[in-house]
Amino acid sequence: MKIVPDTSIIIDQMLTKLIEDCFENAEVLIPEAVQSEIENHANRRKDIGYSGIDELKRLRTLADEGVIDLKYVGRRPQLDEVSLARGGEIDAMIRDIARKHNATLVTSDRLQSQIAEAQGIDTYFYQKQAPQIVKTELEKYFADDISSIHLRENTVPMAKRGKPGQIELIELDYVPLRYNDLDRITNELLAQTQLRQDAFIEIEKNGVKVIQFGNLRVTVAKRPFADGFEITAIKPVNRLDLIDYDVSEKLLKRLSDEAKGILVAGSPGAGKSTFAQALAEYYHYDLEKIVKTMENPRDLNLDDNITQYAPLEGSMEDTADILLLVRPDFTLFDEVRKTRDFEIYSDMRLAGVGMIGIVHATRAIDAIQRFLGRLELGVIPSVIDTTIYIEDGEIRSVYSIELTVKVPTGMIEADLARPVIEIKDLETEELLYEIYTYGEQTIVMNVNKPKDSNKEDKSSVDKIVTRVIRNEIYRIVPNVAVEISLLSNNRALVEIDPEYAGTIIGKNGKTIEKIEERAGISIEVQDLEVKEIEDKKIIPVSISGNYISLNFRKEDIGASYDIIVEGEYLFTATVGKKANIRLKRNIEMGEIIIKAMKKDEPVYARLRNEDFY
Repeated sequence: MKIVPDTSIIIDQMLTKLIEDCFENAEVLIPEAVQSEIENHANRRKDIGYSGIDELKRLRTLADEGVIDLKYVGRRPQLDEVSLARGGEIDAMIRDIARKHNATLVTSDRLQSQIAEAQGIDTYFYQKQAPQIVKTELEKYFADDISSIHLRENTVPMAKRGKPGQIELIELDYVPLRYNDLDRITNELLAQTQLRQDAFIEIEKNGVKVIQFGNLRVTVAKRPFADGFEITAIKPVNRLDLIDYDVSEKLLKRLSDEAKGILVAGSPGAGKSTFAQALAEYYHYDLEKIVKTMENPRDLNLDDNITQYAPLEGSMEDTADILLLVRPDFTLFDEVRKTRDFEIYSDMRLAGVGMIGIVHATRAIDAIQRFLGRLELGVIPSVIDTTIYIEDGEIRSVYSIELTVKVPTGMIEADLARPVIEIKDLETEELLYEIYTYGEQTIVMNVNKPKDSNKEDKSSVDKIVTRVIRNEIYRIVPNVAVEISLLSNNRALVEIDPEYAGTIIGKNGKTIEKIEERAGISIEVQDLEVKEIEDKKIIPVSISGNYISLNFRKEDIGASYDIIVEGEYLFTATVGKKANIRLKRNIEMGEIIIKAMKKDEPVYARLRNEDFY
């Protein structure tokens, strides 16, 4: 008899078994469309593609042994037809071949079999036997206090054990795992996803799969994505209520009455997701709010009453559109990372939805700063009003965010008043940071930073004013040698290479007036004198783009100088034709110079005596 297998029966690797039981000595006609579809899966590094290729090899072996007569028939589909496989184009081509050759179509796809039977095609439908739901090999690794499992080929299985702040990495066995071991574990997971309602493939891309398996989030990585085969499985150890945290009455009142744009921040493994889960359930049960989530992948351990949404057709933006129609009271967004995520969070908050965003940050202020440049400054307090920083599973700090109009701390001129975002400690109401624009810069000012009693401390405002003046000068004359000092709160001294002093002042003082206007301070211009200290002299330093420039005088061109920073020899170089020494800022020497500049430490140059050396 003649049989025509479709793609499903090949990738299920069942045709060779059926030949032994039902179709011995059959003429097997494999459509070119089947081979093309299998090849397409393999090119996309999908396991079903490789499974299909293995089955085709076994069929060739049976043909060589004389068990079957094997032929490839039909035409190879066009690229657009392969891309339309999900729409049924390839299946239709396979049915046409079965009809043309008066053959039996063999399939494990129920829909394919039903359509073929409706078209009068003789059909053999193989009903796949469903494997039993069992506790998988991966799940057996998990004990009550284990939060994650780390399996990698040619290494012993590892696990993280303990709670946030008390995590230790342990070995689970002394025998290294092999590729086949990880392949077996992966195939068992994939088989179980076909049976379990709480298991599904969340993400599948070239070299990686993310599987939500009950309360486990499993990431399977292979080449070319990873340099080896590895499986990482993460399980939430704790499920806490808000009452389990040291939540003050003041914070509880804010969460209940005022907070609508909340950021839960912390470093990886700090326990921020566990806290966010507790907060979401507090809003649902205690405050009787409708709560939804946006997750990619969905791995939060939440009550069944809280619906968890994934990216709709791969787009979190489309998920947000649906949520705006659903209109929950609060949406938990896990996690806010990319620019588009911050925009989606903001759009939903400005549309009136309460938002809880989980953000990776090593400091509470860093979570707020991640919105800078992504939103207009004045909009930020309308989007986020409360930041809760979690460390070692505990609430370490809570910030409130408000917008006001005032003169920033450290400035005294009344005409410097501007919109300022004030960030305060919620409990003490102490002002910690101010965010505002100065010139064209966005300034994040730590107004509570303690001074170093061992050195003369230059205020942060002074540093900002100095930086603005320097940047304005470099716009006009890049890499010029310049020294800037503040004489008072409203007056600065600029010492500049005499060759460029006129350029900075401008005709009738117009240029320096513009610089004064942008810096908000009056400026006096003087010629720069190179200061000699013993056998060394201070060298003006400027930064432009990716380069640092040490600026000498024209008479120094061609001379070799030792460069000294904080009393330590750094390197020796020859002054170039433009009377400077340039180096990249991202190399070690450049980074040392930049650190010295930030501490207001001078850079010295000492003429190299070749005879001495």
